[in-house]
Amino acid sequence: MSDDATTEVFVAHRNLLFTVAYEMLGSAADAEDVLQETWLRWADVPLEEVRDHRAYLVRITTRLALNRIRTLSRRKETYVGPWLPEPLLTAPDVAEDAELADSLSTAVLLVLETLSPTERAVFVLREVFALGYDEIAAAVDKSPAAVRQIAHRARDHVAERRPRESVSAAEARHALERFRDAATGGDLQSLLDVLAPDVVLFSDGGGVVQAARNPIHGADKVLRFFAGLATKYGIPRFELTEVNSAPGMLLYFDEEVDGVVTLHVEDGLVTGLYYVRNPSKLSGVAEQVHLER
Repeated sequence: MSDDATTEVFVAHRNLLFTVAYEMLGSAADAEDVLQETWLRWADVPLEEVRDHRAYLVRITTRLALNRIRTLSRRKETYVGPWLPEPLLTAPDVAEDAELADSLSTAVLLVLETLSPTERAVFVLREVFALGYDEIAAAVDKSPAAVRQIAHRARDHVAERRPRESVSAAEARHALERFRDAATGGDLQSLLDVLAPDVVLFSDGGGVVQAARNPIHGADKVLRFFAGLATKYGIPRFELTEVNSAPGMLLYFDEEVDGVVTLHVEDGLVTGLYYVRNPSKLSGVAEQVHLER
């Protein structure tokens, strides 16, 4: 087979492979690294010897991602403050695939962090992409019977910890717009009105930029946190967009992306705020924004 055919097969499956790696790692940069390694291995394989191209590529990607998880786990042990997944700008049509959209949400990605690496791989491959047990077994080097047990255990684990079912995208966008308008206008009461009394804020600065070292609980305390940032840095420019398959916001200072905010909304009120400011987690978003302009 020609190099063109090898490239064509890889490109045809690239989005699938990236999403598998991203959902396993919570990092777009690391997912891209895994894809580069997958490509190098794939390029050395005689295409005619591979019966199922997709299964083979998923197997390589999964195994490389499992290896990468161990490196990330060591990095997270010394991470300063809450660790949040790297934000990912997504196209609106991703939300049409309900299972994929849900699994990409920041809240669910944080739940996946509580699974073991193998459980996470099995959950993603089975629950999100509906791969067969035999195919998953080959990817994680387990028997199909063992994979069935792992899948059942992971499914129950996620179901127990998954946030309450969120509202529609339109309702989430409305809550986001209320939050943006109140913050832009410095209207603290309106901002308080959109926050649930028991809202929790997770802010990720990675020890590099200002962020809360621990989750902040309660609307009053969350409000004080944002008021403090506004006093120190001024009010940013907010831009609504799609982040991790849901309505989100980019925050700009001097036309540079300074943060990404996603929300979890229940009954019209914000119950979870996820605020990423770590510059190393914003480079991919900044690059996407630059390319789209």
